[in-house]
Amino acid sequence: MPKASEIKKNMAIEFDGGVVIVRDIERSVPQGRAGGSLYRMRMYNVVTGGKIDHTFKAEDMLNVADLARRPVTFSYMDGDEFVFMDSEDYTPYHLNKETIEEEAKFIADDTQGLVVVLVEGNPVMVELPPSVELVITETAPSIKGASASARTKPATLTTGLVIQVPEHISTGDRVKVNTEEVRFMGRA
Repeated sequence: MPKASEIKKNMAIEFDGGVVIVRDIERSVPQGRAGGSLYRMRMYNVVTGGKIDHTFKAEDMLNVADLARRPVTFSYMDGDEFVFMDSEDYTPYHLNKETIEEEAKFIADDTQGLVVVLVEGNPVMVELPPSVELVITETAPSIKGASASARTKPATLTTGLVIQVPEHISTGDRVKVNTEEVRFMGRA
């Protein structure tokens, strides 16, 4: 049983008789409290999708939920659902577009390293690798000799995500994107 201070983003914990995924954590140290850090967590119920905001003290003990993680590849879109195929036993997992709204910005046909999280056999979320490779579909023309400057320009990727890239990058280039910070890492 970890303390609240040991909980990380995207961990699943038991809360209020259900299982929730921690999406965001803010640490604060109120003045006048003898070293008592507070952790405000934004969590989502894995069954209902309901949002919960709760503040824990650093020493509060929390139960980590029993989850299964399966490596998957993105197969296709079926209406408003993403369909992922288990890399080992080819089981299809359907996840609603709204459920994985943030992650969908990084999922292309050839995205590697995806993991579906299962609670009691039901898919509840997809975990992204630390970085993904995507192709730039639209950006301003590249400027010759711009690699020496630190200026950036917006670029639209195959998934619709817009990031800032250096001026020497052009349309059609394959780039590496950090999924945590949503930023350009380099050419792929």
